Amino acid sequence: MVTHYRFAFRFYGYSALTAWACWAPAAYLSHRADAADYSAYVSFFGLLGLCGPLLVALYYSAKDKKVMRDVVSRLTNFQKSTLPYLLLSVLLMPLSILLSMLLSLLIGHSSDQFIISGQASFSSGVLPVWFILIMAPVIEELAWHSYGTDCLRRRYSLFTTSMLFAVYWAIWHLPLAFVNGYYHSNLVVDGVIYSINFLLSLFPFVLLMNWLYYKANRNILVAVLLHLTANVFNEIFATHPDSKVIQTVFLLALTVFLLISQKSYFFSKDVADEPTNSQSTAGVAGLSLLKS
Repeated sequence: MVTHYRFAFRFYGYSALTAWACWAPAAYLSHRADAADYSAYVSFFGLLGLCGPLLVALYYSAKDKKVMRDVVSRLTNFQKSTLPYLLLSVLLMPLSILLSMLLSLLIGHSSDQFIISGQASFSSGVLPVWFILIMAPVIEELAWHSYGTDCLRRRYSLFTTSMLFAVYWAIWHLPLAFVNGYYHSNLVVDGVIYSINFLLSLFPFVLLMNWLYYKANRNILVAVLLHLTANVFNEIFATHPDSKVIQTVFLLALTVFLLISQKSYFFSKDVADEPTNSQSTAGVAGLSLLKS
């Protein structure tokens, strides 16, 4: 079925253009002296840009009835074999940030990080921050994992697909660094180390997300849940930025382990639409890592 996802260059090109065309005026308006009077417009353009890739994905999915049926089926794919991966997608990011905050205590950071602050580290115009934290992963993954990931996987190995997308995703986010008050803009203010950490964190995050996605027979909800829990649990606590650096190191170590232990799975160009018996059997090791 992945062979039907044919328009990779067009999908990624238009996804970037539609997002950037909306985020450019958002960035401009957010830096005006009277920016407060334009906060509704900043939010509107910000949300519209976020929806751009989803609209592009819907357009190219609709061009092929088989693709559209495949996308719909993967939104409702709740086979028993996918449940371990759904569970992992829910637990991985909360556990990783909690462990990272715990390790940060060893280098002198406060235990106050574990307090549920109830306040996010960024603003989002007139829209509630928690609305953006929840809706952004849903909107994005309905685009990236309904069409975008598979149109790359059609041509490349899982590793190459993930690396290409991570680079693209970093570039795709770039205009948000110029929207005053947004998360990516605040990273720039916090310092170059934290900006670099965000960019580096995308690579293990995408690898883990795509590993879970294909292990779960291309279940879109797996990607949504991993992205959603990453957003929420990295904001719900009073997390020190250094703890997020530690989290990146932890996720990198985990991906290296997977790349070594499942080398053929990541580097083979072959992709199956149905899981093999070994893919649908869960083993408990460490964080319930599953081997193919």
